Amino acid sequence: MACSGNAPPDPLPPDPSLTAAPASAPAKTAEAEAPARREPPVATRREAVTEKLHGVEIIDPYRWLEDSESDEVKKWQAAQNEHTAKLLGAQPGRDALAGRIESLLRIGTVGSPAVVGSSKGKGLYFYMRQAPSEDQPVLYVRDGFEGKDRALINTNTMSADKTTALDFWVPSNDGKKLAYGLSSGGDEQSTLYVLDVATGKNLPETEVIPHARYASVAWLPDGSGFYYSRYPAKGDVPPGEEKYRRKIYEHKIGRSWKEDPLVFGEGRAITDIPSVDISPNGRWLVAGVHMGWSRREAYLLDRKAGAKAKFIPLAVPKEDAIYEVTAYDDHLLVLTNDGAPTYELYRVDPQKPARENWKKIIAAGADVLESARSISGQIFATFIHDAHTIVKRFAADGTPKGEIALPTLGTAHGVSGEWDGHEAFVAFTSFAVPSTVLRLDLKTDKMATWAEVKAPVDSSEFEVRQEKARSKDGTMVPYFVVHKKGVARDGTAPTLLTGYGGFNISQMPAFAGSRYVMLERGGVVVVANLRGGGEYGEAWHKAGMLDKKQNVFDDLYAVAENLVATKVTSRDKLAVLGGSNGGLLVGAAITQRPDLFRAAVCSVPLLDMLRYHKFLIAKLWIPEYGSSEDPEQFKWLSAYSPYHHVKPGATYPAVLFTSAEGDSRVDPLHARKMAARMQAEAGGDRPILLRIESKAGHGAGKPISKRIEEAVDVYSFLFWQLGMKP
Repeated sequence: MACSGNAPPDPLPPDPSLTAAPASAPAKTAEAEAPARREPPVATRREAVTEKLHGVEIIDPYRWLEDSESDEVKKWQAAQNEHTAKLLGAQPGRDALAGRIESLLRIGTVGSPAVVGSSKGKGLYFYMRQAPSEDQPVLYVRDGFEGKDRALINTNTMSADKTTALDFWVPSNDGKKLAYGLSSGGDEQSTLYVLDVATGKNLPETEVIPHARYASVAWLPDGSGFYYSRYPAKGDVPPGEEKYRRKIYEHKIGRSWKEDPLVFGEGRAITDIPSVDISPNGRWLVAGVHMGWSRREAYLLDRKAGAKAKFIPLAVPKEDAIYEVTAYDDHLLVLTNDGAPTYELYRVDPQKPARENWKKIIAAGADVLESARSISGQIFATFIHDAHTIVKRFAADGTPKGEIALPTLGTAHGVSGEWDGHEAFVAFTSFAVPSTVLRLDLKTDKMATWAEVKAPVDSSEFEVRQEKARSKDGTMVPYFVVHKKGVARDGTAPTLLTGYGGFNISQMPAFAGSRYVMLERGGVVVVANLRGGGEYGEAWHKAGMLDKKQNVFDDLYAVAENLVATKVTSRDKLAVLGGSNGGLLVGAAITQRPDLFRAAVCSVPLLDMLRYHKFLIAKLWIPEYGSSEDPEQFKWLSAYSPYHHVKPGATYPAVLFTSAEGDSRVDPLHARKMAARMQAEAGGDRPILLRIESKAGHGAGKPISKRIEEAVDVYSFLFWQLGMKP
């Protein structure tokens, strides 16, 4: 039961309030009155590095900016930050904007509970909640359904800068112990600890395990230990490989992690990412292996066999396919897209795991089967229907038992509950609905709100509609449009277009509070469902990866052009925003179609696609993008790599690049190099700005204060460039 964390290390889309800068506003200056003549904040040295890749000459004038530890780079970066702060801090009305953004983001959060022991008594409810005054969410435990809450882990008290983050947490089956991970400064380099739930104190040093980034944890039924994943220490593997080579180990309480035996992962490719699950009775151990965003394998071990127990292949496809396996006492649920691009579900007897014995219980259909879970003898499944969630119930044999009513068109983040329990929980959100947790009582079949967050927004003032645009190859691309009721369709509305388009990640309706500062002032927010995502299954994903990546960019342009054609906005009033893989999307947009956009926010981006795989954990993304070391893949990447397509003298949108020093996924070198090149080579007078935050990372675990500060910078920039009044 992994309750938080354990996310695959892809470039995840960051919170819409991106990466941070000072929210305090210096005195208004004449320089900020209008986008005057653009001047680089600092003279940037050019030092061309020339190399040949597959016979093609590549010139890189800013490779020296890749070195984050260089004093020259640090000095250059500080000058860039100072210049950006001066311009954005001087924007008129910034204080009022900051106040409204703070009220929209400091509303708190609440997560769905992990319940243990409810079938044997009153049970314990572990869940995350963040008060409006807190920078980080707090893990609570509730003793019984109507019991009192007790704070278990409060990272707000662990560091003065509030950047200590709780990355994952997994309670033991009896709720007496809790494994959890902490990191700091946004680096996501978790250390695993074990907590005694009754006392709220950590167990001794033997239970402190380093190198536990994205840890997958599966407790033994008696709480005497757990299986877990970790990475190697520096020096144990060749330099650089400590970022990879994740393996599964078994830990016994009281034994040093250094003595933990290896269970799974030896001899596999260094970029394979194994995870672990165990049946509640402890007999069946499942190792899943993430091998890119189109392939996952599964292996099964019968622990009852003792010392002779060995993993056997459960699902090892001949071609790319995804298998997700959840273990229960007497059965396995196997979710797969093998031969079924929208996924189907099988029930498997672990004592007869051969494929011919699998029983299909939910067949593939038009909607994407996203997740499935056994609770109280029933199966709860979430489906994606036209980029929003539907939740359905089935009997154990797959007989339909109806749909669970959700508050409105939105997103349900799976269904949680004990396999032998009597209640199910659904975490829900939508464009105008912040985090809400619904509880279904399986004894009475009554649904009620278990916890919710209120936002200072009157949802009745806004409307949401879904439209489609025809992409370059004829594919119809859906997108959501959100705006205040009564906004005129005369081409004058400032509009923010955002998308992602990669890694099988779906862009679903969700509450992003900071966007309301645009919506409340007559602006429009558009969320595009581009190919490369998972909204329409694996075929939709594959249509936007590797050699088909250009489809993603073309889809974005189709949506932008449709917004102009239907007079939602005009090119002078249209901005594009994206982070991580979405930052690559923005980079492509401003270099391929600069005519379409007035402004762009490009956050924690990948931009040098010929060298991206050489830094941090980026080798993991080669299955999604390809590698320039391969001659054929070099052609795809060089055709769109944004850094290599900046044209001297061309007029580009105004751009704000943001990144963070602690980002352990996407190196900030991308933002530095691209900003330098555009500042030097772009024509016109539109600003090209760079902001790189310290003590922050890719986005996970960022304190709310930093999110607020950055959102103020982002919207100060957008309001300035789109001519909006704060």
